[in-house]
Parts: sequence; C-alpha cells; structure tokens
Amino acid sequence: MIIGRGAISHIRYMGDDEAAPDIKKKLDAVAENEDEFAPWEALVTTVESLEGGLTRNSSPSAIELVRNVYDCLLAKFCLFFGYWKKYADLEFSIGGTETAEMVYERGVSCIPNSVDLWANYCAFKVDTCHDPDVIRELFERGAKSVGLDYMSHPFWDKYIEFEERVDGKENITKILERVIHIPTYQYSRYFERFRNWGTSRPIEELVDAELLGAFRAAVHNENLGQPRSELEVDRQLRLKIDAYHTEIFHRTQTETTKRWSYEQGIKRAYFHVTELDEEQIVNWRKYLDFEETEGDYTRTAFLYERCLVACALYEEFWLRYARWLLGQGKEEDARIIYMKASTIFVPISRPTIRLHWARCEEKLGRVDVARAIHEAILDVIPNHEETMISYAGIERRHKDLDAAITLLENYIRSDQVDIYAKGKLAAEQARLLWQCKGSPEEARKHFQNTSRSYLDVKAFWIKYLQFEIALPAGEETEADSHARIKAVHDRMRMEARLPPQTMKDLSHYYMEYLLDRGGKEAASEYMELDKEVNGYVSSTPISPLPPSSLPFLPAREEHSYHTDKSRKHLS
Repeated sequence: MIIGRGAISHIRYMGDDEAAPDIKKKLDAVAENEDEFAPWEALVTTVESLEGGLTRNSSPSAIELVRNVYDCLLAKFCLFFGYWKKYADLEFSIGGTETAEMVYERGVSCIPNSVDLWANYCAFKVDTCHDPDVIRELFERGAKSVGLDYMSHPFWDKYIEFEERVDGKENITKILERVIHIPTYQYSRYFERFRNWGTSRPIEELVDAELLGAFRAAVHNENLGQPRSELEVDRQLRLKIDAYHTEIFHRTQTETTKRWSYEQGIKRAYFHVTELDEEQIVNWRKYLDFEETEGDYTRTAFLYERCLVACALYEEFWLRYARWLLGQGKEEDARIIYMKASTIFVPISRPTIRLHWARCEEKLGRVDVARAIHEAILDVIPNHEETMISYAGIERRHKDLDAAITLLENYIRSDQVDIYAKGKLAAEQARLLWQCKGSPEEARKHFQNTSRSYLDVKAFWIKYLQFEIALPAGEETEADSHARIKAVHDRMRMEARLPPQTMKDLSHYYMEYLLDRGGKEAASEYMELDKEVNGYVSSTPISPLPPSSLPFLPAREEHSYHTDKSRKHLS
C-alpha cells in the first residue's frame, strides 16, 4: 500500500456490487483535491457502510478498501483523534483485538498528547486484556503523554477507575498524590478525594519514607515529657501530613489560577482544517509567552505540543517552537519539528518553514539535505525567487562564488521562471559580485548589460539604483559621484517600462539621495523633480508620497504563494 500524497489515486474497489460506481466517483473526488476534507468525509462514510457494516465476515475487497481509505486519510489528517478511534473500532470488528490495538498504537504515536485518544485506548485495553500489569503499563505511558494537560481529568478518572476495579488501593493513593500537584481543571475535586481517601489509608502510603520520618521526629519532639497514646500520635502525624498536602493544594491552586484565563480562551483544543479565529491565535501566543516566562521546560514543551494540535496549519507556531527548542540547546528536537511541519502539516505553497528546515540541516552539517529541500520546493514552486536565492547562498558557502552565480544563471535561463523573478535573480548576481567578490566594477557592468532585459521589473531597478547610491565615493569627486547615480536614475526614467506610481516610488529613492548626499545644486534638482514626480498631473492626482516615508533598503518583495485563507490543507 502506497502512503502519501497521491496514494488515494491508486486505490481500487474490486467488489462487483452496485456500490462500486459511487465509490469510484468518491475516490476520484478525493484524488482531484486531496486538501479538501469534505470529499474525504463522504468517502469514509460510504466505505464504512459497505455490505451493511463491515465485520470479519465481510468480503476481502470491502475490508481492503476500508483499510486503504483510512490509512490514506490518517496519513493526511493524522491529528483527527476521532478517526483513529473509529478506525480502531472498525478493526476490532474486522480483525479483533490485535489489529485494533495496532491502530491505537499508530494513533497515539501520531497524536501523543490527545487526552481522549489515550482515555479510549486505555479503556479498550481494560476491556480486552486480563493482565493488570500490562494495563497499568499502558496507563503509565498515557500519564507521561497527557498527564500534564489542563483537561486531563477524563484520563486520570479512567486510571483510578481501573485501579478500583482491580482493588489497587495503594496505587489509587499514588495516583491521587501525583494528580494534586498538577494544575488541572478539576484540581480541587482530586484534592478533596485524596484527603478523604487518606483518612482510611495507612500513613505509610500518604508520604514517602523520608518525609514521614521527619514528621515522626517532629511529633516526638513536640511530645517530649508528655506521654501520648499510639492513637494520639497517629492523629498528630495525620494532621501534619494533611497540612503538608494542603500546602501542595494551595500551590496547585495558584498555578491553576495563573493559567485559567488562557485556558478559557482555548475554544478549540483539537485539530480541524478550518481556520481559528484571531482571538484564539492571540491567546495561544500569550499563553506560550507566559509558560516561557515561567521557565519550566517540561510544561512549556507540553504546551507547545498542545498548541500544535489546534494550530497545526499555522507555520508561525512551528517556527516559534523550533526556535524555542534551539534556544534550549535541543538542536535535534528542533530539526524534528521542522521536518514534521514541512512533511505533514504546512503546505509547500508556504515554503518559509522548509527554508528554515534547510538552514537547520545546514547548521547540523547535512548540506546535501539542505540542497534537497530547496530542490523539492522548486519542483512545486519553480518561480519562487527567495528559494532560488537561498539555494545560491548554500552553493556560495559550501562551494564558491562562481557556483552560486552559475546556479542563478541556470534559473534565469529556465522557461519556468517568470521575468519578474529573473530580474531579482539578476540583481542578486550583481550583489554577489559587489559584496562577496568585492568588485563593484563587475557588478555595475552586470547591471548595465542586463538592464534592457528587465525594463518591466521594479525590483531590478530598485537594486540597481540602491547599488550606485550605496557605493562609497572613494576617490571620486562629489560631482562624479552625483553624475554616476543620476545617470542610472535618468536611464530608468527614459527606458524602464514601469507604471507611473512605480516610477514615482523609484524616483523618491534618488530624491532622498539628493537631500542626504547631494551638493550645492541638489536642492534645485530636488525641487524640479518634486514638481515632475509629485505635482498635479491629472484631474485625479495620486497623493504624493514623501521620500521620508519610504525605507531606503526595502525588504525583498515576495510573491504570495498562500493558498486560500481558509488554509485548506496540505502539502
């Protein structure tokens, strides 16, 4: 079975019943647009109902189809915990306990912080396994994965219920003692239950041996010269233990209160393909700010993992998590986050996360992997100039300058790259000659020789003009420097085929130069240009844009490769 993008197009239903045409139609609908969830939902509903509901007695073709569909669905939307549960239930009907458990294992490996999935898995294990130690081991795995969740009470309730069923009283004490330390929605209920439970349990269960010894010593010192019965000593010890646990309760209450407003702002803690409203996104940012400030690595990492279920399609949170991990010295963990975001969740139409992944791989010495990531992006978005320039940077750093310039030249000659991207790449070649080779003469010659090819490309002319302005005068006279820069501006105005507003914006760079570095005649030339560029030119004039409102070195423009705003999925 092929898994991954395009795999659904290889699925065939070999059954000969009347459902086959409808299934083929729905398979085709999914294959046509895998990023839309609605066709998947319709397909799953149809295949589940084949032959009146699938069982181990269903036809092999129907069983194979439903497994293939679920495998493709959950390779694509692996954070849908409800579908893992449905798949496990279906497998239990088809193949029994072992195959269902395999599905649960796959599910919790894909979404390890799902309280609901772990609670369902553990409940399934309780119902199908007769070995308490095996079941307890699974609960402990779940506790490590979801025990810190603010809404983890369904899981903890299942764990306690299991221990009650097997009469594990000592284990119930241990579980309750663990939970009262955790800021959760129902922290108060667990404390009251622990307090009441403790009244009937041996003192030795309630605290560890070292602490109990300290309490015994304190009671002994308090009772010096005052003989006490064993019952009275027991009461004194229990009062001290209760006071100790009450302090824990107050600390937990404080920590819970700190997080209350953030938790209240989480309206959708689960994954869905529809976008979150801005209020929830802002809340996640603030919540992460808070946990990072608190400085607890485990709690902060756990919150990031929770966040990246609800916000899996938002690359800002993947980038933020990876940066935070790098800040903690967790380079390999950061690499895994970049990889997970790039290969599963963030569409390749938004390549920023992949470029960061490539830089991480380069940092870790995997230069060939960094190259492969760039090539993968350009296979899908051949016109993305930022990726081409980034790739050239890798070649310069790890080969030489000529390799970088040659790579850019190959893209410039490509039929898949449009003229606007080519203009930016040509300007980048000139920048490399100037700033990396240290040859402004070669850079100027490159700009001059290529300018007629990019008369329509604003970015090229911005870089050309900025290059001449940024060059130090050196041994030039003020007049020579002025003449050199003016020549580029005049050439741009005479030859470039740019919209009036764009030409106006470009002239402002030159006008700013006149004021900043021009000579005695600069004011005169400035006023003349101001009249021409910003003056009244029609009955509906364009509002003049003062030079001071323009950045001298604007950020590189980028095409928008975003999919529609609803972020309907994936790479």
